[in-house]
Amino acid sequence: MGPQVTLESKFILLTILAICFLATGGIFVKLSSLPPIATAFYRILFSMPILYPFVKTDLIKTSKKDRYLISLAGIFLALDLIFWNISFHLTTVANANLLANLVPFTVIPVSYFLYKKHLSKVFIIGLFITLIGLFVLMSGKLNPNINNFKGDILAFITSIFYGLFLLVVSNMRKRVDAMTIIFISGFGGALTLFIAMFVIEGFHYPKNINEILPLVGLALVSQILGQGLLSYCIGKIDITLSSVLVLSQPIIAALYSYFIFRENLTLQEIFGILIVLIGIYLAKIGNNNKRL
Repeated sequence: MGPQVTLESKFILLTILAICFLATGGIFVKLSSLPPIATAFYRILFSMPILYPFVKTDLIKTSKKDRYLISLAGIFLALDLIFWNISFHLTTVANANLLANLVPFTVIPVSYFLYKKHLSKVFIIGLFITLIGLFVLMSGKLNPNINNFKGDILAFITSIFYGLFLLVVSNMRKRVDAMTIIFISGFGGALTLFIAMFVIEGFHYPKNINEILPLVGLALVSQILGQGLLSYCIGKIDITLSSVLVLSQPIIAALYSYFIFRENLTLQEIFGILIVLIGIYLAKIGNNNKRL
């Protein structure tokens, strides 16, 4: 029993570490002097040569059909990053992270229509509680303005595209390694982001080390260490526990933004965040129930 507890504790700590890595995404985006879409493009581009030595053997084993599907997932991920990165310039890091984590409310309803998966009563209750929390959160701005609300809406749209990304790759994980999926998806993602950058922002590239460092940070810390380590840990610990741990990302992001950008939260916003986290947690628990 002792070794089992120790092993579980190890994966709990690794999961928390992965979430800490993921939560740095908004920090690096705000530190980047490049426009938001260009920043997202280089996040993907810089991660690919770092990943290649670790996945080149598995690439040979991946079928052409799977590569196309994973590239499609990369397009969804690119759209996710476009909306998310822009939202960081309009709303707080805490709100952007919070709203982008509403993925269950994209994944589960779509799964219902595609796979006839029924929604539990607990999920519906969780959804209702989350909507109440969002209302409390979005009405509790320190300085309410149209940009704040635009940023919140874009962050929510982020969760939709990330949910679609997860739906496409969910079956891929049964036969393709997580790091290989991240690498291959980079082709569809980088191409989509380059086109969007060129059309919307014009061509941009980092001109000095100060502009390169935040982009490398995004690629290494958020894209590789965050996504990669979390993919490794999920399934190694109890699903209920992992759901609770993943929900801590908006809180960690809020702590980062408080210490780095001095983004203070009102008591109402904190209360709204807590309500939303409770709602998402109930929804995830409800999704685990097989009976209505």
